[in-house]
Amino acid sequence: MKEFEDRFSELQADMISICMEYVEDRADKVYVYASREEGVTSSSFFYLINNKYVERHKLNDALENGDKRYDVSTERQFMVLDIINDNVDKIEELCKLYEKNMPTELKLIYDVKSGNFKAEYKYELVYTHDEIKTARYIANEWFEEIKNNNL
Repeated sequence: MKEFEDRFSELQADMISICMEYVEDRADKVYVYASREEGVTSSSFFYLINNKYVERHKLNDALENGDKRYDVSTERQFMVLDIINDNVDKIEELCKLYEKNMPTELKLIYDVKSGNFKAEYKYELVYTHDEIKTARYIANEWFEEIKNNNL
């Protein structure tokens, strides 16, 4: 049992780690959204920087005078998303191996200053049964919720 939890934690830590690398360790909080429903893997990530909530392609909107600009190239964004998605696949393999339910949704929050890590999981279908909502829609909805409630 401990081995399952350790591996599960490592894979989540890797998702946070690659997001920290993307932001060059210059963020106050990191938010990772990942989902796996009916064979479809999707992910997203965003940040709290200088008291501003910013999506990964808008990091430079949070800069203050004299701050070094972020490299938000599409290639770098896709590199991070590929690694997150790869980790989601590994979590699924791990869950199968240990006969555990695979979460359909993972919401990870890492507070850089305090070192606090928070994770929320869902196990029911979130969007595949919905005619309108997609994984992207759900991820954007979470970004707006976090931004509006300063979480």
